[in-house]
Amino acid sequence: MTQVYYKVSDYYKETYKEKVYKLPIKLPLTCPNRDGACGYGGCIYCSETGGSFENLDSSLTVTNQLSKNKEYIAKKYKANKFIAYFQNFSNTYMNLEDFKKIIRECEKDYIVGISIATRSDCITEDKLIFLYKWHEETGIDITIELGLQTANYKTLKILNRGESLSDFILACNLINKYGFRISTHVILALPWDDISDTIETARILNALNVKEVKIHSLFIAKNSKLGQMYVDGQIQLKSKEEYQKNVIEFLRHINSDCAIARLVGRAPQEETIFCNWDRSWWLIRDEIVSFMEENSIIQGDKSKKIIYEIIKGDKL
Repeated sequence: MTQVYYKVSDYYKETYKEKVYKLPIKLPLTCPNRDGACGYGGCIYCSETGGSFENLDSSLTVTNQLSKNKEYIAKKYKANKFIAYFQNFSNTYMNLEDFKKIIRECEKDYIVGISIATRSDCITEDKLIFLYKWHEETGIDITIELGLQTANYKTLKILNRGESLSDFILACNLINKYGFRISTHVILALPWDDISDTIETARILNALNVKEVKIHSLFIAKNSKLGQMYVDGQIQLKSKEEYQKNVIEFLRHINSDCAIARLVGRAPQEETIFCNWDRSWWLIRDEIVSFMEENSIIQGDKSKKIIYEIIKGDKL
């Protein structure tokens, strides 16, 4: 049976010839939308964990976290190759020398790639130049992971993102200059968006050569501003069916070679007020896939393919 969407696991198998698993790393960081550099309080959906629930303590060194996580994951999944995943908060929000130090700790024989989650307003050329040279020296692949959430600039203001759509576009253009792979988060159940925003978000990601997407429904973390808005009745959540329709339209408009890391996010029940309509994430995913199969829908069947040639130029 034809796959209805391009799974990131398939991308890893094609690239590394076997299954690859991520080793999460938590650094003692914050972000400019919390410490006053561009705002306070963070995004309205963000909790004090900074978007990660399963990481080890940030007081451990990168080497220790990689070792501990590898020991567990390698045994559980019989894995041999791994990606070091800098997950929580903004992992380029530090000085250059500290950044170099933590990246170099990933030089292990079992690490084939690193994935760096950060904000578009924390992308600086000095760090990209270092990463480019480091990749050339080590052969370790690099993915930069950015949270966009939506192309609707009015919704971004409500979310208190502290960054604009133009910030995201500028960051992607700079990352593409160095040939790094871009991964992006989108939330497809935002109360202020409609289906046209979903389609426009996919089209913009195509235009910016984004090669991986993590799709989320809107879960509501405890002790977040969004949580208080939900309790106070200030927002009307989308239904599961509306979310699934949005996911399908997004998939139809995103390019077929963009790897999809997930169709629905998840979070622990004890950390959330609302998550996935009290349904298992995999049931929601399976319903999406079944609908696409039954209706002969595949990823990219409505996309306008853009041939994106990276012109590296004289950047060093």
